[in-house]
Amino acid sequence: MPEDNVLIGNVALYGATAGLAFFRGRAGERFCVRNSGARAVVEGTGDHACEYMTGGVAVVIGPTGRNFAAGMSGGAAFVFDETGDFPQRCNLEMVDLEPLRDPEDIEIIRDLLLSHAGYTGSKVAARILGDWEWAVEKFVKVMPVDYRRVLEEQKKLAEAKRLDELQLEVSGG
Repeated sequence: MPEDNVLIGNVALYGATAGLAFFRGRAGERFCVRNSGARAVVEGTGDHACEYMTGGVAVVIGPTGRNFAAGMSGGAAFVFDETGDFPQRCNLEMVDLEPLRDPEDIEIIRDLLLSHAGYTGSKVAARILGDWEWAVEKFVKVMPVDYRRVLEEQKKLAEAKRLDELQLEVSGG
């Protein structure tokens, strides 16, 4: 089966800055290393996936190797952790693992999986999409700690700016 085979070699999407990529099969070592903007779906990875990632989105719907997310400072990875053992393979020095709860994240993953299934005929993606409510509970979001803090600060600043603009409108200024 394609999901059981390494389809793409080592360092696929190294330093990717944009675009979409869908792989029906597994990646070798160092998938999405230094990814800064691409969105990708893959059906498994070797060691060191998402290492030094600074942006973009990686969705892994199969097994991962060890040292996932080492040095990851930006972007987000979503791992379908059906067996519940992903935390032992993830490098937690700079990232937190969280359940998939944000409606925007859920929509991003679902849309990427629909595209993945459509472009590749992936049976793995079809199975996940076929029982979506169950599957959402199996996804783990890998989020860099400092990046989350920056995003939260940006959100607060944007909200404060919007409130200031509203106050100006109300006061006639």
